[in-house]
Order: sequence, then C-alpha cells, then structure tokens
Amino acid sequence: MTEANPCDSRYYELLEQLQVLDFALVELNLYLNTHPEDLKAIEQFNQLTQERTRLANHFQELYGPLQNFGRAYSKCPWEWNQPPWPWQV
Repeated sequence: MTEANPCDSRYYELLEQLQVLDFALVELNLYLNTHPEDLKAIEQFNQLTQERTRLANHFQELYGPLQNFGRAYSKCPWEWNQPPWPWQV
C-alpha cells in the first residue's frame, strides 16, 4: 500500500473522481425515487455504479480502505489506524 501524502497527486485525483461519481449517483437516486420508470436514468445509474465500484477497488488496492464495517478489505497490518483517512483530506 502506498502511504497517502500531500505530494501524491494521484491520491487526490482518484478521491475527486470518486466524489464526482458519488454526487451523480446520489442525484440519480433522488431522481429515480420520483421517476422509477425512467429506463435511461436506471441504465445511467447502473453504469455509474459499475464505474464507481471499479474505481473504488482500484483506489483501495493503492491506498487502503475507503469504508469500514465489511465494505472494504484490509491488508495486514490493519489499515484503519493509518492516516490520513479519506474524509480527512
């Protein structure tokens, strides 16, 4: 695992890409709550979900877990005590 630091621009690029995808997915989720039959929106949601999963897996391979409680694997030693955590940057 690469330790994240302010000089590692790739770390921040990947986090920003994840934030963009998360924003779009939240907006699509809200839209689909009121438009559940919109097939194009569902297809877009599914495509972005697949892209986000791929990107999150890639980020976690490089820098460690993004989420806890069984949503991300950890290498040995336990990675959750190794800052910075994604929400701290």
